[in-house]
Amino acid sequence: MASITENLRCMPYFEDGAFRFITRMLQRSGLGDQTYLHPSLHDIPPRCCLSSSRDEAEQDIFAAMDDLLAKTGISPGDIDILVTNCTAFNPTPSMADIIVNKYKLRDDIRSVHISGMGCSAGVISLEVARNLLQAAPRGAHALLVSTETTSLINYTGKNLAMLLPAALFRMGAATVLLSTSRSKSRFRLTHIVRTLTAAQDRAYRCAYQEEDEEQTGVNLSKDLVAIAGETLKANIVAIGSVVLPPSEKLLFALSLVARKVLGKKIKLYVPDFRTAFEHFCIHAGGRAVIDAVQSSLCLSDENVEPSRMTLHRFGNTSSSSLWYELAYIEAKRRTQKGDRLWMVGFGSGFKCNSAVWECIRSPSDSTVGAPWADSIHQYPVNI
Repeated sequence: MASITENLRCMPYFEDGAFRFITRMLQRSGLGDQTYLHPSLHDIPPRCCLSSSRDEAEQDIFAAMDDLLAKTGISPGDIDILVTNCTAFNPTPSMADIIVNKYKLRDDIRSVHISGMGCSAGVISLEVARNLLQAAPRGAHALLVSTETTSLINYTGKNLAMLLPAALFRMGAATVLLSTSRSKSRFRLTHIVRTLTAAQDRAYRCAYQEEDEEQTGVNLSKDLVAIAGETLKANIVAIGSVVLPPSEKLLFALSLVARKVLGKKIKLYVPDFRTAFEHFCIHAGGRAVIDAVQSSLCLSDENVEPSRMTLHRFGNTSSSSLWYELAYIEAKRRTQKGDRLWMVGFGSGFKCNSAVWECIRSPSDSTVGAPWADSIHQYPVNI
């Protein structure tokens, strides 16, 4: 964090007001000192170009891929489906082609790349991979790769709202192996629920990539947290109908009827989602987002610990953050057979996407893998 601050201070075109703003945001962000930025962003001025973005993506993805292949023992030739996602960086050849070329995947692999879908693209990619697996032969394998590059969304101009991503976003990637076979699986995907509010102009513009008179950046609206809360409410109504126990559904329905009859003075009952889930992975988009979701769902500090610790250790890694949080829960050995886990991702558009998992096999050993292998013993920390 100190190196970022010092670099910003040395940039001749970075005004004092912008420097004070981003320094204040870094101090309040909930990020620790070990988050990662690509070396190109440590240059003065930063090298925000195609080659830097390609190098950043390859560093992230190849490290995650190597770890997955070593951990699972799967051969690259056994991968039938490849789904990749990255919002800002979309090179030619595609990101999926980069992986096929590096690991020499089969020439008949079914590959898809998803772009422009924001931080919740990991759940969207998950749904795409699931649907492709359903049409594939029994026992097929799908590889899901979620990442984001920071060099192409780096902004050092005067618009304060466009400076926020620099304070929050960091390097990161996740690779996930999916299959229709239960033989080695740890979790079973039970539900995916997606909510999109892009028809509303206010929601559509709340995270918007645009140009000012100097640079291109992502403009984060001051309404972002409020819009995230509204979209979350719509999403939990949909997912609550399939995961909540009957008692919680009844209490919610009664409060809804009372509100319609007696007016808005009657507060809607907030279902206790802890009756449906043992674990929660809330997108580590920022401290304010985590705070808002915790308050809305009446979750405990322990429930949101994976999100806060992921934000502290790695920053907002966009679509891969949910997998970092699942890795945290696994590294702490908190999952047991039968446990249910809820992933909640937020993204531009505006989107709130949920995935529900059931643990079908408890961890077989105590080895802590990437990305927490070198730091899990230090967490949780007091932020």
